Amino acid sequence: MAYYGTNGYGDDTLDTDSSGAKVTVREVEPGRCDFVLQNCSLALANSLRRVMLAEIPTIAIDLVDFETNSSVLPDEFLAHRLGMIPLNSMNVASDLQYTRECPNCDDHCEQCSVTLRLHVKCTSPENLLVFAKDLIMVDGRTDDIGKPVIRDSAGNGPLLAKLRNGQELKLSCIAKKGIAKEHAKWAPTAAIGFEYDPNNKLRHVDYWYEIDAKEEWPVNQKNAEWETEETAADFTYNPDAQPSAFFFDLEATGVLEPDEVVHQGVEVLQKKLAEIVHGLEPGNDAMNGGMSPDGYEPAPAEDGYGYGRGGTTPYGATAYGQNGYGGY
Repeated sequence: MAYYGTNGYGDDTLDTDSSGAKVTVREVEPGRCDFVLQNCSLALANSLRRVMLAEIPTIAIDLVDFETNSSVLPDEFLAHRLGMIPLNSMNVASDLQYTRECPNCDDHCEQCSVTLRLHVKCTSPENLLVFAKDLIMVDGRTDDIGKPVIRDSAGNGPLLAKLRNGQELKLSCIAKKGIAKEHAKWAPTAAIGFEYDPNNKLRHVDYWYEIDAKEEWPVNQKNAEWETEETAADFTYNPDAQPSAFFFDLEATGVLEPDEVVHQGVEVLQKKLAEIVHGLEPGNDAMNGGMSPDGYEPAPAEDGYGYGRGGTTPYGATAYGQNGYGGY
């Protein structure tokens, strides 16, 4: 069934089937997977999609120190290219610290970063192509965290620059752990296709189109045929019916395998929900913002009076002044 409620059609309560969500993998390719998620709400399916897009920790080059750059490309151009190179992020979530939270250093160390170096010089009359494979890891790590991901048949990886005779590149890179919410270079996915109700049985597309709904919302035949097999042929329109089959087409960037992206997405979502539940428990200070870095208490003063810090943050005063009203 593609549409259901706990007590049948039209029931807006969440399905509490003890079997939980069901995943059907339809197609798997290197760097891509196509699957169907069932027995869950639209809100949960969309939450998983958003987490997989932006909240799974990976590693990417964050700082670049140029010693020599006599190529035609500016430092900023090369730094941007280096930041977008996919680096192996398997086990980053558990084996690498966030630099801002690392207890072992103030800047970066082997526990929270990976160092890569590049030193190439063209000494021949022909142009020299510089690829991601020329990046050398210099840390003493025994795993492959931070190693450039190379999947092309030539084994070169992304092209970084072209050097002519006499030109040289010498630089060092610091790769750090992060999430795509901070910058797209930490994204584990290139795109995630997401669809439900391909046959428009719920009439949702009728609420959002400009001229012709059929042209603007073309039917995905693969999903439509799959849903037809799972849905009763005599389905009648019910405005209160809820979708329960969600079609995902996930394309990874290479830093993680597609199945690992899904697994980590579920783990991240579980942790976020657990923190909310914990914060809402009676008697927990987190209910009043005690766990927030912005939840400053008013400064103590004599006679029990003192000024609150209003607009200040963990990094100092805001642009509006020392209080929330723009004054001091």
